[in-house]
Amino acid sequence: MTEGFSRRDFVRAGLVAGAGLTLAVSLDGCGKETPPAPGTAPFAPDAWIRIGSDDTVTVIVDRSEMGQGVATALPMLVAEELDADWSTIRYRFAPANEAYYNPLVGGMQLTGGSSSVRAAWRPLREAAARARSMLVTAAAASWGLPAERCITEHGWVVAPDGRRVRYGAVAAGAASVPVPQTVTLKSPADFRLIGKPMLRLDLPDHVTGRTMFGIDAMPEGVLIAVVARSPVFGGSLRSVEEAAARAIPGVRNVVHIAEGVAVVADGYTAARAGRDALKIEWDEGPLATLDDAGVSAQLEALGKGPGKVARTEGLGGEFPASPDRTFEAVFEVPYLAHATMEPMNCTADVRADSVTVWAPTQFQAGPRLLGGGTRGVAAKVGGVSPSRVTVHTTHLGGGFGRRSEMDFVSEACEVSKAIGAPVKVIWTREDDIRHDQYRPAVRHQLRAALDDDGSLVGWTHHIISPSIMAKFLPGWLPGFVAHLGGPLKGGIDGNAIEGAVEIPYAIPNLEVRFTQADLGIPVGFWRSVAHSHTAFAIECFIDELAQAAGADPVQFRRGLLSAAPRALAVLDLAAEQSGWSTPPAPGRFRGVAVHESFGSYVAQVAEISVEGGAVRVHRVVCALDCGQVVNPDTVVAQMEGGIVYGLSAALKGKISISGGRVKQSGFVDYPILTMREMPVIETHVIPSTMEPGGVGEPGTPPIAPAVANAVFAATGKRIRTLPITV
Repeated sequence: MTEGFSRRDFVRAGLVAGAGLTLAVSLDGCGKETPPAPGTAPFAPDAWIRIGSDDTVTVIVDRSEMGQGVATALPMLVAEELDADWSTIRYRFAPANEAYYNPLVGGMQLTGGSSSVRAAWRPLREAAARARSMLVTAAAASWGLPAERCITEHGWVVAPDGRRVRYGAVAAGAASVPVPQTVTLKSPADFRLIGKPMLRLDLPDHVTGRTMFGIDAMPEGVLIAVVARSPVFGGSLRSVEEAAARAIPGVRNVVHIAEGVAVVADGYTAARAGRDALKIEWDEGPLATLDDAGVSAQLEALGKGPGKVARTEGLGGEFPASPDRTFEAVFEVPYLAHATMEPMNCTADVRADSVTVWAPTQFQAGPRLLGGGTRGVAAKVGGVSPSRVTVHTTHLGGGFGRRSEMDFVSEACEVSKAIGAPVKVIWTREDDIRHDQYRPAVRHQLRAALDDDGSLVGWTHHIISPSIMAKFLPGWLPGFVAHLGGPLKGGIDGNAIEGAVEIPYAIPNLEVRFTQADLGIPVGFWRSVAHSHTAFAIECFIDELAQAAGADPVQFRRGLLSAAPRALAVLDLAAEQSGWSTPPAPGRFRGVAVHESFGSYVAQVAEISVEGGAVRVHRVVCALDCGQVVNPDTVVAQMEGGIVYGLSAALKGKISISGGRVKQSGFVDYPILTMREMPVIETHVIPSTMEPGGVGEPGTPPIAPAVANAVFAATGKRIRTLPITV
């Protein structure tokens, strides 16, 4: 299913199809390619579709597959509008190229923000509809018929008199047909694939072990490297004794790179043993005394400042209320690691005039000011133009935002350049936990007011958080803000306050503020980004206000969602399916939360018990409105995965800092939910014909507050910090 896709193949397909048929595709540096004889290359009407003479339809998947199902969902969009036979569908991952930039994430070839299907929904369907039109036109011309008199059926063009021709047989003729400027897309009522549960195209390879993940890439002559990095954030190399490492059998070299010292060997065992044999003295730098208490103290101190106003409604923070009807709460969340199953790794072959990279990356290419992604980093390290870089995107053994970073890519390129041979850098699990780009530690300060009738009339929310975007745009580069849609407008990182500024509740007086915290610990995008902690603070505080108003938590929320019908609908569905109106079994308690993120609305009811100070989640009822569903099986799987990921963080997740170091080292002390701890998860999807929302991330934000609110129902204790303790 995942055949290799070379630059030569890509260019040949475009050239044979004709310049007018390759839409928005430019691969610099490939102009010397010689096109094959006409009729020997697939029909390639655009950047995403290739139809071979054997009837196979290959869809170029321009997003990374990390388990979320894009390698099936995107081909489904093409197959639907192309009216193709699903059994003929194949996929290949796209090369790094501007043709595949994602318009929903700032114009980069990047997989994130639950944007893959949303970004592809119209472009891929329109591309397929154009290809279908061209096939019909070519077949009709061969029959001497007007194109409008012919139809398609599962990979065939059919004439009114019953004559039929396979797509593969007419593909060569279609290459000379002008690309139609406008096409009519199918009505949802006519979908035969979209909305139907489909087996994943990558499943056979996963089951048989043929899938290539990044760690499986083994180009000829590749060596293995393991890197020693400063154990303290911001530390630097002072001195190193290499003799013991070089004496280990199999060790080939010891290389100094920007992040530390790499030991290169014939295999992983020797490389790791060599790394561990290095005698290194580090300059630990100014963060050598930082600990959890220091992080919390800095956030608290910054919270005493005014912050920058991100949103204000009505009277803002000066809402009228009697003192006894005003409520305050502070919520804190810790740093979190991504903990992907596949540790960070990258393989690079840096030569004098080119660079080839095999990487499980979420970020293939992008603007230079954002580092250029994998292609840009490889070009910079290799000293070549981006056009001389080939990026082979492999399957990802988990991403969650971690693989949008470039540290593992730059290390592989640096080592390969230094030794003049292909090198695979492999991170140990300890490296992965202790040198992550973490979900930030964040402080939420909330204040709200109820009137005498128990109605919510005022709300302020001050978020004190490190900025993820600041590392990409140091100094708040104002000239680049417009290009990215303003994520740092006015000194406010929009990624740090998402979910808070879009709060769905109708509150007449409202204010949201942001204060940036520069703590020196590297931070990055973590599944659902700020939604993962803004939902926790907001939904727990809403529950507190419901109690103060003497109202049922569901009914209190219902009264605030008059202007948010989709949020109200998922709340009602989750309450109904969980049996909210009836008492749970003895010893069981329920909590609820609702949240919108990435264009989708999710409500969850968690049913728990508390025994011996331990929280056990028995059941989660999840209601979802994600617009039009492409593959229902994937949607359910992603809700389940998001809930499990969020539960691991809510019940167990914390990165602890001591002496500027991460204390955790692996799954022993940074555990994830096990099979025997899994709750029963029931997912209910609201049917919709609206354009799709995201599904990879929206399942995560509501679960922590739903469980925390259930803990209050069980114990009377409000949970304001994570992970949850009782």
